[in-house]
Amino acid sequence: MKILVTGGGTGGHIYPALSFVDYVRSIDPTAEFLYIGATRGLENKIVPPTGIPFKTLEIQGFKRKLSLDNFKTVQLFLKSYREAKKILREFQPDVVIGTGGYVSGAVVYAASALKIPTIIHEQNSVPGITNKFLTRYVDKIAIAFQDAAHYFPDKKTVLVGNPRGQEVKNSQKSAILASYDLDPKKKTVLVFGGSQGALKINQAIIEAIPLFAKKDYQLLYASGDRYYQEIEEKIGMSKDAFPNISIRPYIDQMAEVMANSDLLIGRAGATSIAEFTALGLPAILIPSPYVTNDHQTKNAQSLVNAGAVKMIADNELNSQNLIECVDAIMSDENVRMEMAKASKEQGISDASERLFRLVQEVIK
Repeated sequence: MKILVTGGGTGGHIYPALSFVDYVRSIDPTAEFLYIGATRGLENKIVPPTGIPFKTLEIQGFKRKLSLDNFKTVQLFLKSYREAKKILREFQPDVVIGTGGYVSGAVVYAASALKIPTIIHEQNSVPGITNKFLTRYVDKIAIAFQDAAHYFPDKKTVLVGNPRGQEVKNSQKSAILASYDLDPKKKTVLVFGGSQGALKINQAIIEAIPLFAKKDYQLLYASGDRYYQEIEEKIGMSKDAFPNISIRPYIDQMAEVMANSDLLIGRAGATSIAEFTALGLPAILIPSPYVTNDHQTKNAQSLVNAGAVKMIADNELNSQNLIECVDAIMSDENVRMEMAKASKEQGISDASERLFRLVQEVIK
């Protein structure tokens, strides 16, 4: 079987594709893959180390205002479309899967024109512009949130979840927190604002540290490189004076750390939601206001409705309401367990299997 995957721009488009490739490799070692990304996308850093054959196309998004740049965008799209057709004819995939980002628009559209079976995967509860455009041309639409279903035709749309969830679900309880100078037996709150960190979360945490230091639970905060230096300057060495608080720029084994945490605080990106719900972890979500269609708020709201998370708007977040929200959950085991149960129910831990069944369906 030959599978071509395409998607890029953000980790939310890239990691689900890689998780799916890993799953297929585990059940069919003879399967062949090709990944097509954008020349300047994040995928250039993430995909090559995986060993998946990788090609790029030069492409860019539309500007919201009318500008000459948009004419260049159209030219680049047409050029990428022609190049994608050439790559598709050479590789001859059995199926093409697009996971979002402008590059997947050109590739999936070209595959459809060549009558190659196509699937798009929508990670968010509100679809992005590329997947909206591709809807009429693809064979199947795989969604991660049931809330996204009403944007797409019923006959084409299947709830599969996010392959990242299946990848993390096997993470086990361990003593990993000890490697962050914390007690593996103690209740733990994990805080992270994505790979770059998040300004408002960082400000609230810095102000709240003296108060968190008095709690009977512990805190592990991944600040992102950008804000770690600021913490060093503002808190200095005193950050090491709080035995129940550990601050790191980055957490490598995030899935294992999540599996050993009791509450998560973070943004409402599709990938992290897939991960923590697969593990049944309750959360306090602070949706990023800087995303298309405010999709993170809508992602979070569907989990609020299910009772799995609490939500605080970015512009309302401060140290006081954050600590109050954490205490309300961490001081009441029944509340925390009910949220954990709801989180687990929202998680889809066999997303890669479901997506693979869809692949088998379209290539028959």
